[in-house]
Amino acid sequence: MFEGKIIKFYREKLKFTQEQLGKDICSVTHISKIECNRTTYNKEIISLLSERLGIYMENEMTKLISIKNRLSQWHEAIIMQLNNEIEQINLELESDELIKISDYTHLYELLKVRYLLNYNHTREAEKMIKKIQKKEYELSDFESNLLKHVQGIYYLSNQDFNMAIQTLKQIQIEDYHNPEYYYHLAIAYHTINSPVLAYYYAEKSHKFFKEINNYLRVIDAEMIMIIQITEDGNHEEIIIRFKNLIKSCELCNAPDRKAKVLHNLAYEYYRRKNYVLAIGYYRESMALKNHESATYLLSFESYIRCAFDGNLMPTDVLIKLAEDGLVVAIRLNELLYIHLFRLTIYLLKSKCKEYHQYLAKKALPMYVKYGYSFLIKRSEKELFNYYSKINLPDKALEIAKLLITK
Repeated sequence: MFEGKIIKFYREKLKFTQEQLGKDICSVTHISKIECNRTTYNKEIISLLSERLGIYMENEMTKLISIKNRLSQWHEAIIMQLNNEIEQINLELESDELIKISDYTHLYELLKVRYLLNYNHTREAEKMIKKIQKKEYELSDFESNLLKHVQGIYYLSNQDFNMAIQTLKQIQIEDYHNPEYYYHLAIAYHTINSPVLAYYYAEKSHKFFKEINNYLRVIDAEMIMIIQITEDGNHEEIIIRFKNLIKSCELCNAPDRKAKVLHNLAYEYYRRKNYVLAIGYYRESMALKNHESATYLLSFESYIRCAFDGNLMPTDVLIKLAEDGLVVAIRLNELLYIHLFRLTIYLLKSKCKEYHQYLAKKALPMYVKYGYSFLIKRSEKELFNYYSKINLPDKALEIAKLLITK
């Protein structure tokens, strides 16, 4: 069954005609039928053809048959976030030319997209997604759901959270059997400030990660769950859960996850106006992050706001820090943080009018476009208070209607 595919692949690779390959072995017609799997053939002919092609058929058959297993192992490694194994299998598969003639070409391409998204290569991932979409009718049920999953992850990476939810919700778990996507749904719902659904899906993913003994992903899901209950939960209990997560990160040697937990613990103290403890945890979080990254900018902007609200540092120092943050945000082309740092600079310089004009005309429309519910809510409250203060009742009423509707 596979011998014909393999012979055709290597014949075309070596640019042999069927006549050249079959000379003194068998007819062109017989070669054609072997390649199309439309005839029976004896081992001697296959052996002679393989020898002419310079291959060992048994080795090639083993490689072709093992592709499915390697793809399954790759998918599992991606879910488990085992980076060394992910990279090793990727290199193996990239050098395996037989993928092109296997029955798993589409599966390989879809997992390649996940691989690219894992390393934030979103442009390459987008190109591959568009290519796969053109032949979506060829996909199996599993592959069709995997496509929706990678599209959802792609939308998350592009901060299009509403599209991520819309896409991920189309997945049929009975055909896909990969509850990991619940975690990505939880992330999306958390970002659009939908705590009940964020907790629900985080809890489902938490159960799955525990079942497969993936403790790093358990930490991820647990953190999402804790964040959802910070508004109404017991403060002391929440602090204990955050600190237990930090210990788990240390036991698992996961500094990147520890940085995220520290940031969220800092915010828990910040929102309760304990600025001294908050700024300390923001500083710890920043120390574990790459200074040229969006995650660093997130903590850096929060650190500056915390210092300002708590009157912990001179204003001129904070302005310099905010300007440095803006430079990095522009260099990384991170639009969200460009807006946040520009607003922070206006705030620190007491440019009230410029602050609210920028908020209304540039920042808020971007927040709305991408579904940043927390920032939308905060911005609308700020604008309502500002318009009321400067006696613009029509504008204040317009914002009030939005707040009431929500």
